[in-house]
Amino acid sequence: MQRRHFLNAAMAGLAMNATRTWAAPAGSTVDSRLLVVFLRGAYDACNVLIPQTSFYAESRPNIAIARPGVGANAALAFDADWALMPALQSTLYPRIQAGEVAFIPFAGIGDLSRSHFETQDRVELGLPLPGDALAPGTPRPDTTQGFLNRLAQELGARLDSDQRVMSFTDRLPTVLQGRRMVTNTSLARTAKPATDARQAALLQKMYAGTTLERGVAEGLDTQKQVALEMADEMQRASRDAVTPKGFELEATRIARLMRDQVRIGFVDVGGWDTHVGQGGATGALATRIGDLSRGLDAFAREMGPAWRDTVVVVISEFGRTFKENGNRGTDHGHGTAYWVMGGGVKGGVRGEQVALTSPASLNQGRDWPVLNDYRGVFGGLFQRMYGLDAEQLQRVFPGGAPRDIGLV
Repeated sequence: MQRRHFLNAAMAGLAMNATRTWAAPAGSTVDSRLLVVFLRGAYDACNVLIPQTSFYAESRPNIAIARPGVGANAALAFDADWALMPALQSTLYPRIQAGEVAFIPFAGIGDLSRSHFETQDRVELGLPLPGDALAPGTPRPDTTQGFLNRLAQELGARLDSDQRVMSFTDRLPTVLQGRRMVTNTSLARTAKPATDARQAALLQKMYAGTTLERGVAEGLDTQKQVALEMADEMQRASRDAVTPKGFELEATRIARLMRDQVRIGFVDVGGWDTHVGQGGATGALATRIGDLSRGLDAFAREMGPAWRDTVVVVISEFGRTFKENGNRGTDHGHGTAYWVMGGGVKGGVRGEQVALTSPASLNQGRDWPVLNDYRGVFGGLFQRMYGLDAEQLQRVFPGGAPRDIGLV
């Protein structure tokens, strides 16, 4: 397998422009914002970031997307090795061309169970896989805490009371569970508060005088603010251009909170398990990618000047098979492609790659291999954004090895 590296010294160096805030020294106040978007169900990266090889078209006779310039539904030009799904044309493509979006193919986790729930949990925990050897002296991993919660703990006082950690979900996801108090609020729901006045009073009384008193009060205040904002939007819905439902609206609400209050956020988007009738340039997957990209573009626009100091990372638990199945869909795979967006992101295709020209270039002859371990990718990004040192990164990703691939 011939691997190619698309890095250069300028991208890999840790030195950053002095006017930027990404690599602020540990302990200083930073204004960086991080949003992780988890595509649950394992989206088919191969029809979004499209390899420009004949092997791709041969493996997908019904769902492959034509090369750029070949027909009305052809792929969008990107670089010599990759093209993009045409569903991105009217949404993120201008940002991609402006260099605000990077793609990391062959990304993911070494887990080969191909189980949605098992792999999602392992990704969110950010721990070594069972059986992985740990360096002598490495503490036993704590399986009760997710890696974003551990990150928030390392940032500590740098995240003030008005710079919160928040999950925009119905329930607190594994990735944000842990010792740090985290609020979760689903913005897709109606304006009814998640906690009524009676429940709020009971919670405040229950935690009064404890170390969690402040966190509970902050969480209840955030829920109240979100409910008021959503009620106002619902009243204006018949006149405003923005629809009151769908991911685009939710992304706009998330942006308002992250612009003003939240510094680490998480949201998940479902519906990516395309075993049947996946489609190619049009169809089920293209429609979902269009919805997602409209939401991401709306998020970027709503962030305004804060977009310059914002990083959005779009991940999925694993990828899908390189070859289509008998139902014109794809099955559970291995490697996937991450998206990284932001006003300070260095666009293009990042990380280690391999030319997809034959079954020999695939994992087990069927999937994208994982060449860019997610813990290394996130670790390198956290180095850049927050200036975390090796000891801090080990607490976020025990046994991990950060890889700086020049994302910011």
